[in-house]
This record gives sequence, C-alpha cells and structure tokens, in this order.
Amino acid sequence: MSSISQDLADQSVDGYSQPYAAPQSDAEYHPYRAISKAAVTSLAIGLLSFSALVFPELLILPSLGAVLGVIAIRNLRRYPEELTGRIPAMLGLVLCSLLLVGGSALHAAIYATEVPDGYERISYNSLKSAPGKPDFPPGEALALDGKKVFLKGYIHPSVDGMGAIKKFVLVPDLGTCCFGGQPPLTHMIEVSVKSHDVVEYSQRKRRLAGVLHVDRHLKPISGLNGVYYQLDAEYVK
Repeated sequence: MSSISQDLADQSVDGYSQPYAAPQSDAEYHPYRAISKAAVTSLAIGLLSFSALVFPELLILPSLGAVLGVIAIRNLRRYPEELTGRIPAMLGLVLCSLLLVGGSALHAAIYATEVPDGYERISYNSLKSAPGKPDFPPGEALALDGKKVFLKGYIHPSVDGMGAIKKFVLVPDLGTCCFGGQPPLTHMIEVSVKSHDVVEYSQRKRRLAGVLHVDRHLKPISGLNGVYYQLDAEYVK
C-alpha cells in the first residue's frame, strides 16, 4: 500500500497530476478588465473623420470623437481595475483633435479665398420663396438680376449625357441632387457654362461664379417644370 502511495506521489512530482496552487500574493492575480467602449468609438470616429477634410458639414465627427476620447481617458483613470484601452483612447483623442483643428482651418481658408474678385457671395436662401408664399422669386432675388454672383450647389441628374456638359440645372441640396424629382421652382438655376471649364456630372458640391438672370416668367426647360433663374457661369469648380 505504501508502495502505491509513493508511486502516486512520484507521478505528482513528475507533472502527471499537479494539484491547483493558489496565487501566493495579490501580484499574481490579474483580474479581467473590459475595454472601454468610449475609447474604441473615439478611435473609430477619428478614422472616419478624414472625410471632414472634404465636407465641412462633417466636422461634427471629430468634435464628437474628441469628446469621447476625453470621457474614455477620464473613465480609465477612475476605474483602472475595471477598464482598459488607454492606447485607443489616446489615439482617438489626438487624431480627432488634429482633424478638428486642421479641418476647421482648411475650410476657413477655402471660404476666405474661394470667391473670385468682382463677384458677390450669395446662397440659395436669397433665392428661395418664403414658406407659405407662392413659388416665385422674392424681392431679394429680383434685386440680384444682372449681378455677378458666386454660389454653391449640386448638379441635378436631369443633365443630357454623362460626359462633358455645358448646360445643367443647379440645386441646393444632395437630396434633390441624388434622387432627382421636381424641386421647387425657386430652388433651381439653369446654368450655361461660358468658360472653358470641363464639367461632368457628379454628386459633389460645385462652386460657380457668373452673371445671374432673374426672370419674372417661368422659362420652360426639358424634363422639369421650368426655372426663374439662369446663370451664365464664367467659373465652375
């Protein structure tokens, strides 16, 4: 019997049957820590925020990512035993902050220099009829007749052909641009390109400068009900 006990003991020593050994100290115990969701989200938003360098409307993304990065770092300091993810939190915060500052500076510089000399910046708000009013050019728009103006918009998909185009309808928003349909009459400008700029249909925002003509009578146009506004574009980007 003692021989059998000795053999079992030898097997335990040789590693065939090792009993559980409890940690000798707290230093050997590594509790599970969850990765911070705010840290991961901040980094993901930071990667998406490169699009804000092209579209100023998306600068909200790096703003949100930077806030989440700060929240993540604060939570990591507050709960060091429960949370992990310091590296993605720092990367997200730094990336979002750089893109927010850089994107804001870039778009501010573009805004300050994009209007050609001799042209007045206008927006579609000057051309649209007021809510509840007839769809007719307001007084502010009538005063722009014959003026050299600069504005931005999107090419309506009613263009004739997909190559270089010299005439198209400009609309104010992507919804109308992408999905077509009949926009309100005072939301459309018939553009005739008078410069040598090569224009092709796309869904990106365009910058145009030229002489605006405001007609009090609806001008027929192929595929749409008609337009009140025409722009002789001398600059298209």
